[in-house]
Amino acid sequence: MNNVLMVQGTTSDAGKSLLVTALGSALYRRGIRVAPFKPQNMALNSAVTSEGGEIGRAQAVQAAACGLLPTVDMNPVLLKPTTDRKAQVIIHGKAINTQDAVTYHDYKKTALQAVLQSHQRLVKEFDVLLVEGAGSPAEINLRQGDIANMGYAEAVDCPVILIADIDRGGVFAHLVGTLALLSPSEQARVVGFVINRFRGDLALLQPGLDWLEAHTGKPVLGVLPYLMDLQLDAEDALPQERRVKSEAVVKVIVPVVPRISNHTDFDALIQHPQVDLQYVRAGEVIPAADLIILPGSKAVRADLQWLREQGWESAIQRHLRYGGKLLGICGGLQMLGQVIHDPLGLEGEAGSSLGLALLDLETRLDTEKVLRNTAGWMVGLGDQQIPVRGYEIHAGRSSGRALEKPLLLSDQGLPDGAVSEDGQILASYWHGLLDHPEALDALLHWVAGEGAGLKAMPDLDSLREQTFERLADLVDEHLDMPRLLALVGQQEQIPCGN
Repeated sequence: MNNVLMVQGTTSDAGKSLLVTALGSALYRRGIRVAPFKPQNMALNSAVTSEGGEIGRAQAVQAAACGLLPTVDMNPVLLKPTTDRKAQVIIHGKAINTQDAVTYHDYKKTALQAVLQSHQRLVKEFDVLLVEGAGSPAEINLRQGDIANMGYAEAVDCPVILIADIDRGGVFAHLVGTLALLSPSEQARVVGFVINRFRGDLALLQPGLDWLEAHTGKPVLGVLPYLMDLQLDAEDALPQERRVKSEAVVKVIVPVVPRISNHTDFDALIQHPQVDLQYVRAGEVIPAADLIILPGSKAVRADLQWLREQGWESAIQRHLRYGGKLLGICGGLQMLGQVIHDPLGLEGEAGSSLGLALLDLETRLDTEKVLRNTAGWMVGLGDQQIPVRGYEIHAGRSSGRALEKPLLLSDQGLPDGAVSEDGQILASYWHGLLDHPEALDALLHWVAGEGAGLKAMPDLDSLREQTFERLADLVDEHLDMPRLLALVGQQEQIPCGN
C-alpha cells in the first residue's frame, strides 16, 4: 500500500500516538486527506464516535488533528481490561463479550477480519492512512496471530517507522534489539527510525546516529525534542509528574482505583493555574482537600472494594464532615449510591455490592451500553443554566430519589446526575463535563466560593488546536518530511513565485 504508513514503538509510551498525531496535523494543513488508524488498542480511556460507537481516546484526538470526526473504523478493535486476565472486547464500536487472554488469542483471526474491513474502507476514502501500533512488535510471546503490529503490517504490506524514547535511556539498544527480534521480512519493512524526547545538543548525539545508520543500514528520519505542556488526551497512562502551582487556591484529590477509566476528565483541572490536582495511589493517605473526585471505573464493584481496603471510605466521610465537596463521575456516581447490582457478572463475579450510601440511588449493570455524545445545561448549581457538553459510556442504569434533583439537563430534556440535599455532593454520568470553561468555572466556584478570585480557563478544544499546530511545526522542523511524504505517495508542494 503506497498510501499507508505505520508507526511502531520499541516500548509502550515511546511516542507512537504523538507521532501519528503530529504527522496527521502536518499533512492536514498541507491539504492532504489523511486519517488515523489503530488496528487494536487496549485502553480504558475511550471516546464516543458520531455514529454512537466506542473507540480509543487517542484515535479520537488523532482524528481531530486530521480535521475529522472520529469513526469506529479508526480503531476497529478495542480491549478494555476488567481484571488482570480479562478484558471487554469491542468490535467496530460495540462490546461483544468479555474474554480472557487465551480465549482472545483464538479470537484474533475473527478480529483480524474486522481490522482489514476497516482498513479497506479507510484507504479507499483517504489519500493517506497513518497507522499506530500497540506496545512493541518485539513481544515474542504475542507474535503468533498478531494484529496490532507487524501482523497487520505484513497483511497489508505497508512500511513501518520505529520510534524510541531516548529519555528512558538505552535508546540504541531499544532500536537495535527490537530490529533483531523481528523476522527478515519484518526487518525489511522498517524504513527508518525516529528518536523521541531528546534533551541537549544534537551534536553530542550525532556519533550514535551515524553508528545506528551504519549498523542497521536504515536511516534516522529525525530526532524530536522533549516537549512540555502539550494538551493531548492520554491513551491510558496517568500523568506521573505533579505540577507545582504557586497560584493554586483549590486543592483537588482523585483516588486512583485499579481500573480507573477516562481520567482525561481531569485534564482541565490539571491545566488550570489555580487548581492543585493530586492523584492518590495505593498505600497513600488522602490528605486534606477542597474537593475529592471519584472517577470512572471499568470494574466498579471491585474498585469500590479496593477503595475500602485502602481506608479511603473513612477518609471520604471525614472529608465531608469537615465541609469538603465530593464529585462522582460515571462509576464514581455508582459508588456513591446504596447498592450496585451486577447480576450477569459483566464486570467480574455476579452479585451485588453495598455502595458508599451517600446518595439515595442504586445501579444495575446491563449488557447494552449507553454510548452517546451529549450537550445541555448544568442546572443543579443555583438558578443559572450553564452550557455544558460531554459524552456517556456506561453499562449501569441508576434509579432512586437522589436523581429527582439532577445536576444536568440534556438538550433533549433528559436529566442526569444528582445534587445532594446539603449541596456537598455532585454526581453525573457525563464524562468531559469539565472540559468547557463555563462548566469548569461553575464547579470551581461551587468548591471555593464566589470570592475565591478564580481566573477564567481557556477551552480545552482551543488548547488542543494549539498543540496540533505545535506538533505539525515540530515534525516539519525535525523530521525528513520529503522522505516521509514520498513513502505515502505524496510530495512536498513548493509555492510558485510571481
